[in-house]
Amino acid sequence: MATIQVEIVSAEEAIWTGTGVMVFAPAEMGEVGIAPQHAPLLTRLKPGEVRVQQENGDEQFFFISGGLLEVQPNQVTVLSDTAVRAADLDEAQALEAQQKAERDLQDKTSKMDLAKAKAELIQATAQLRALQKLRQTRR
Repeated sequence: MATIQVEIVSAEEAIWTGTGVMVFAPAEMGEVGIAPQHAPLLTRLKPGEVRVQQENGDEQFFFISGGLLEVQPNQVTVLSDTAVRAADLDEAQALEAQQKAERDLQDKTSKMDLAKAKAELIQATAQLRALQKLRQTRR
């Protein structure tokens, strides 16, 4: 079975490097699936889950805060300010962030930047979705 080299990189460090038979990522225009020998591509990513299917059937799950996806015929690189293995996400912290962002959006007298509150809400919601998907695959 053909494979593709995958790198998940955050601003601070390389999070994961390995091979996969398929990579799924949250592009701005919708989820994209990348297989070996895919045409070159450069696209922006929105906050969400990156999933790497491996040759042995295992899947690796990561949460990203957005970023860029670069595809070459034999390599996929995900560049993100924040990238975390989905298993390392803190659900309680994500729920708290989501609730705080929702309160900030409702509080019209707050000096909180509206765009920042929306971005925080999107990111927290994406983290919670990634955790839910990870939980479903473990069942």
